[in-house]
Amino acid sequence: MLWKNLSYSKRITSFITQGQIRQALFTFHQFQRAGFKITEFLLSAVVRGCGRLGTIEEGKQVHCIVFKHGFDRDMILMTSLLDMYCKCIDIKEARRVYDEMPQRDVVVNNSMIFGLCRCHLTLDAVTLFDNMSERDVGSWNSLISGLAQNSEGRNALFLFKKMRVEGAEVDVMTMSGVLSVCADLAALVNGKQVYGLVIKYGFELYLPVGNAIIDMYAKCGCMEDACQFFMNMPIKNVVSWTSLIVGYGKHGLGMEALEAFDNMEREGIVPNKITFLGTLYACSHAGLVHKGWMNFNTMVHKYSITPMMEHYTCMVDLLARAGHLTEAYNFVERMPIKPEARLLTALFSSCCSHMNVELAKTVGQRLIELEPEEAGAYMLLSNFYGIIGDLEGVANVRKLMSKRGIRKTKACTWIEIDRKVHSFESGDGSHPLNKEIYNYLKDLVKKMKNIGYVPNTSMVMQNVDDHTKEEMVLSHSEKLAITLGLIITPPGTRIMIVKNLRVCADCHLFTALVSKIEGREIVARDSSRFHHFNNGSCSCGDHW
Repeated sequence: MLWKNLSYSKRITSFITQGQIRQALFTFHQFQRAGFKITEFLLSAVVRGCGRLGTIEEGKQVHCIVFKHGFDRDMILMTSLLDMYCKCIDIKEARRVYDEMPQRDVVVNNSMIFGLCRCHLTLDAVTLFDNMSERDVGSWNSLISGLAQNSEGRNALFLFKKMRVEGAEVDVMTMSGVLSVCADLAALVNGKQVYGLVIKYGFELYLPVGNAIIDMYAKCGCMEDACQFFMNMPIKNVVSWTSLIVGYGKHGLGMEALEAFDNMEREGIVPNKITFLGTLYACSHAGLVHKGWMNFNTMVHKYSITPMMEHYTCMVDLLARAGHLTEAYNFVERMPIKPEARLLTALFSSCCSHMNVELAKTVGQRLIELEPEEAGAYMLLSNFYGIIGDLEGVANVRKLMSKRGIRKTKACTWIEIDRKVHSFESGDGSHPLNKEIYNYLKDLVKKMKNIGYVPNTSMVMQNVDDHTKEEMVLSHSEKLAITLGLIITPPGTRIMIVKNLRVCADCHLFTALVSKIEGREIVARDSSRFHHFNNGSCSCGDHW
């Protein structure tokens, strides 16, 4: 009997270690029905499995077994329960477990910080962190990553600075985490400083850190540096190659992305779902329809990877952007899964760009029926109805937004100059150099109009006169950020901006003209991709 007990326990823990959580839980239920003795160690392993899989109900059942057997004083088991609730984002139960624990060590507090950052209670997480009598590197890492995941990257960088001032120990996770923050913020200066620390501590040979450096350079607009670092890496894994491929894709370098993919295969590295997402995205933003089809078929037939919704979205976007609208719509109709709002939004956007009114109406209606949660879909619909003169359609979309509680995301652009971040919203008048910005912008627009520039006000849906519409367009956030860069930085300096939404058609043209008139290279990272403007043209070839 004892031998069978040990055998079952070993099988369960082995399944969990190998990631076969469902099999482990099934075996655990057999173990219970057989009447074998349950131990704290076994329950702790099962709870960890529930946390990994996110099976909150089965986790709660195990919690009941813990109380039934009087194991609620076991610190290791209770810490596993706390961690499970945090991973399942049940912060109420996590707090209850935390409050009932007889003692709380640094591991317990780290788990709680992680959990608070997952329901988005970062203020509570910071308070707990500040009140900790003992911290380890895991405490700092948990809060840094938690802040970053809640779009508080600047606070995460400040915490890292505090970590260094206090002389706290750093590890590979610290460095890879902070590099990821720099990547998301496009904070190149900070990223280079962290890279210097990586070399100082001897972490550059660790794959997670190396992969984060590639990602950081790529997202900061420095694809050449990303490529150079990649080439110098002594060891590369699938994440390394994927980071490079995704970087190429974001910069519109489709052929380079596919060449990297071919080299990856020659090296014997097996691509994964994310790798193919990168190649398909690259094909989509470079207009490589045939190559995209080949890549999609390679994924499905050669590597037997079942496409995710994101893969289907890339394929639809690829076909639709290239003007193959009927083929894109038929592709959607043949999909084995129902399309999500983001996929239909991509198709609808291209229908509008190519002015296929009838198909746009069909796709638009299907999009509305899906009740998308993103405001961008509604704004596209509203703009489309405005362009074709359907004012009733505009009004209906606006009513739907109000009824469903959908609010338009405010456009925001930021630019980092001399280690200081300047943020702008559309129509912003809060910057200390506000007067200088608008005066410089006014003169700039005058120069542009002399060479044929006409502000595109078609996306302004407010019922105002043409002059007011033009003023609204000319005060878009990216225009203000670029103008500040022109004022503050020396002539010839590269300007880089980051926008939280997709750049509009007028701002795209405006930036191209600025690059020619002012003789500046301008790099713009929007929510979709990178745009490199030089001498009046953009790297995207007006294909974004």
